[in-house]
Amino acid sequence: MPIRLLPDVLINQIAAGEVVERPAAVVKELVENSLDAGARRIEVDLEQGGLALIRVRDDGRGIELDELPLALARHATSKIASLADLESVDSLGFRGEALPSILSVSRLTLGSRTATSEHGWSVSGAGAFDSSVAPQALAHPPGTSVEVCDLFFNTPARRKFLKSPSTELRHAEQWLRRLALGRTDVGLVLRHERRRLMDLAPVTDDATRDARLKAVCGDEFLEHRVLVDESRHDLRLTGWFARPSFSRASADLQYFYVNGRCVRDRLVAFALRRALADAMHSTRHPAFVLYLELDARAVDVNVHPQKTEVRFRDSARVHDFLFGAVQQRLRDLRPEADQHRVHFAGLPASGDQGASPMARPWSTNTASLPLSAREPSFAQTAWGLMRDAASAGPSATTAEPIPAQEFALGRALAQLHGVFILAENARGLVLVDAHAAHERVLYERMKRELAEGPVPSQAMLVPEPIHVAEDEADALEARREELSGLGISLDRVGPATVVVRAAPPLLGREDVAALIAGLVRDEGRPAPHAHLGEVLDAQSRVLADVACRAAIKANRRLSLPEMDALLRDMERTELADQCNHGRPTWVQLEMSELDRLFLRGR
Repeated sequence: MPIRLLPDVLINQIAAGEVVERPAAVVKELVENSLDAGARRIEVDLEQGGLALIRVRDDGRGIELDELPLALARHATSKIASLADLESVDSLGFRGEALPSILSVSRLTLGSRTATSEHGWSVSGAGAFDSSVAPQALAHPPGTSVEVCDLFFNTPARRKFLKSPSTELRHAEQWLRRLALGRTDVGLVLRHERRRLMDLAPVTDDATRDARLKAVCGDEFLEHRVLVDESRHDLRLTGWFARPSFSRASADLQYFYVNGRCVRDRLVAFALRRALADAMHSTRHPAFVLYLELDARAVDVNVHPQKTEVRFRDSARVHDFLFGAVQQRLRDLRPEADQHRVHFAGLPASGDQGASPMARPWSTNTASLPLSAREPSFAQTAWGLMRDAASAGPSATTAEPIPAQEFALGRALAQLHGVFILAENARGLVLVDAHAAHERVLYERMKRELAEGPVPSQAMLVPEPIHVAEDEADALEARREELSGLGISLDRVGPATVVVRAAPPLLGREDVAALIAGLVRDEGRPAPHAHLGEVLDAQSRVLADVACRAAIKANRRLSLPEMDALLRDMERTELADQCNHGRPTWVQLEMSELDRLFLRGR
């Protein structure tokens, strides 16, 4: 076949393959045009999930009569005029490809009116635009409307790859939800088959902002959100992320915006997962709504046909900023009962609450609960008393009623099956997983010690020989210096044998052997030339393993002073709500829930 120029219609249809993937992509392009035109209210109507009809109306500036035919011409745009404009583009659209690409695979009608015009004008086409046909006058409010019918009517092969109308509708709705959080100043309406699915008013205050956040992310995200507002030089991060206790099974609640544009970026996802890794299970996903602002020249938005990906000029700097901002905010958190309430499903609501003394309102002001500086730490009591407590029976001490709001986690009452601590606070009953809580306390303490110098180490009376494979011995020998800083001193004494001469004092001989076995299986150990982040991650994994093995084991009996000391340590410890593996360390049973459980007040 000889080389020849392609006809314009085919060129546009090829371009449409990149831009117009499905009805949701058409909605995206048309709505972004409305936003670039200064619209403050946008209405989207769909039929058959957008396959039969997509109509987008706005109250923007409108298009002048002489520019209306140009709007359907390829590479015609009002957004940029030079390469310099492209390098600092601040509009959502700028290529001039959307409307002609959509027109090439549909029947399209474009109507518009400016504020100074007496009436509107419209142009239309089916698969192509005939420039010889003059625009038609029509009654039209100020703004623009685009009606797209019979999408892919002339490319049946493309239509076969579309999903069901309900699936296509869901994709369009998901994109509008992302937009709703990115442009909170704009009112959005979505209707399908004349049924209203979304009606969001512009955000004007905190109440309307929370209403929009609730409509998109749900009640639970609102309850578990943590505010972020951090700046460093020309970078600023604002928004919210959910506490690790609200982690998700999939990455379905992640919204990230760069200069107002919703994007997907592996760098961003990696930075946020690393920031939350200490408190979230490895199989779970974080939930967040975050906005990054930076110089437009420091980010390239022209790297994806649908502009859903970006490229940062200094990606390492952006990664470190995101990681530091989220992790620091996470570490500022302390236990709050509101985030750990347990609800008993299926129980009837309490009746007249005034009839029950135990059903009176309970204070919810946990932010002002003081941390006790007078209480001995768990390290001061537990390790000195643990051996005596292990052989002694359950403590017969009776706990006195605690003053309201004295401690966030209350006073210990008893230990359940050698696993859980039962405590009483002003809001009801607190259940603590002693092993998980102690694991977090030890882990954070060792991290602080590592930041100040080597982790404390104690020479073993009899060095512990450990037999491993020869390549595993090579790996351990290569990490000697790193492990020494973590309190573990070892020497290689044979091709497949290492001897542990010192270890953190919290570990027994069996724990040391198990720890070394875990180290040689660590697939995430840093390479010889790993960057600092990888080295820190590897160190954290070692400390987490040490803390897990040194923490209180099940069936270890604790006295009330030991339990209280652990509760006070939790209140002072960063990320005390989860253990190092992301499991919750405690839950709160409200008095109102207990009243419902026993039908009190009915």
